[in-house]
Amino acid sequence: MRSPELGADYVRRAKARLTAVDALFAARSWADVVRESQEVVELALKGLLRLAGIEPPRIHDVSEVLTTEKSRLPQAVQEHVEALAAGSRTLRRDRELAFYGAEDLTPSGFYTRDDAVAARDIARRTVAAVEPHAPSAE
Repeated sequence: MRSPELGADYVRRAKARLTAVDALFAARSWADVVRESQEVVELALKGLLRLAGIEPPRIHDVSEVLTTEKSRLPQAVQEHVEALAAGSRTLRRDRELAFYGAEDLTPSGFYTRDDAVAARDIARRTVAAVEPHAPSAE
């Protein structure tokens, strides 16, 4: 199902959420930067899939779909698919832990500035790779 309007909306919203990531970073809320960065990546990649006419699965990590459907993606994105998929996998692993923690792990005490820098960088690179392929949603 090709849905360029919905795909473009996902990408626009992913880009807008980068502002939230920056605000959380400024507040030194490292765990929240990690969690929100995952959501940015998920939205951007699902937007890319929709723009390519691929219905994204209702899961948080679409890395397998990206690699399987690589040939259907824009040529300029194809050379970055492995990195985009790796970023999706990396952040997916931390999605729940960064938000809820665990009995033996408090997110605010576990995640560091370095974790937040890495997550925010993945989110920024993902949006930068996907955004040029989304029609303007203004």
